[in-house]
Amino acid sequence: MGIPLRQSLAVLRYVLRQRLRGVERYPLVLMLEPLFRCNLACAGCGKIDYPEDILDRRLSPAECMAAIDECGAPVVSIAGGEPLIHKEMPEIVRGFVRRKKFVYLCTNALLLSRHMDDYIPSPYLTFSVHLDGNRERHDASVCRTGVFDQAVESIQKALQRRFRVTINCTLFQGESAAEVAKFLDDVKALGVEGVTISPGFSYEHAPRQDFFIQRDASKQLFRNIFSLGKGHGWRLNHSSLFLNFLAGNESYRCTPWGNPTRNVFGWQRPCYLLVDEGYAPTFKALLEETDWKLYGTGNNPKCANCMAHCGYEITAVNDTINHPLKAVRVFLRGPRTEGAFAPELPMTYSVPRTGSDDAKSSGNAASLEC
Repeated sequence: MGIPLRQSLAVLRYVLRQRLRGVERYPLVLMLEPLFRCNLACAGCGKIDYPEDILDRRLSPAECMAAIDECGAPVVSIAGGEPLIHKEMPEIVRGFVRRKKFVYLCTNALLLSRHMDDYIPSPYLTFSVHLDGNRERHDASVCRTGVFDQAVESIQKALQRRFRVTINCTLFQGESAAEVAKFLDDVKALGVEGVTISPGFSYEHAPRQDFFIQRDASKQLFRNIFSLGKGHGWRLNHSSLFLNFLAGNESYRCTPWGNPTRNVFGWQRPCYLLVDEGYAPTFKALLEETDWKLYGTGNNPKCANCMAHCGYEITAVNDTINHPLKAVRVFLRGPRTEGAFAPELPMTYSVPRTGSDDAKSSGNAASLEC
């Protein structure tokens, strides 16, 4: 576990309050996208294809504070785009910290050294730096040479100044377990607080569609990674049961309302990964007017290969509370890495047959050329 005790207890108290009140749907993390503008054009990103007038939009500090006050989540993940481009980001972060919200400021770190003086180290502020593996792998995924080294330099500077720092890692087609395990060893040695890790979601608007990992391949990859990692002491920013889910040992339904998204268009339905499903004007409308049964693995073909933490972490948290002994066993032993996968949820939609089955199920590694 890479989550500090103070934060874990605050989140646990929040979840227990919701359950004692009988609240069925509640947010755990506010996914805030105050802009879409970025200084990179990553091959797997679905957020960069908007026209210039949309890329120039910004949420104001007042709109950001209204979003957290409206939904009440204990954690805020500020993404984008690149949040450090937003000139009022220091004011936004200060507003969240004053409210004692745990802030994960997601960044590719290219601007972090330049703007670090704008922030004050706090137990409520974490720089979540995007690194998709080792130098070669990461620079290929972001389509620019030298980004990995700049990010590591900024991480080291932030750690020296006693900021909380985590790594946000997305895995794509062609990853090897040995390569990922080496990367996790390296970032542990770097001294970061923890790593958030998930298979990449196949954004419809991403420039490249051929290197997203299919669901069974994701499960086997994580089993291989966890098998290699026994005894390495990796600090992963996830519940033990979410890691068990990644290894194919849990049949979880997505909980998209657990990580609601507020961006320049409004409250995004149903989550930040699906961009063409419409928007709600308020958080209340998002919860009450979204037809949630239309989304999630088994319910929507767009969600077929999704295993992202934004959809399944709160499901795992709820399972942890419902079955604490199971969670403790997995925490102590690690995810199971052998045997059959847990059964998939039944599909409620029909899949048209297009092309050969061999082509659709191919696990060949895809090049990350941009």
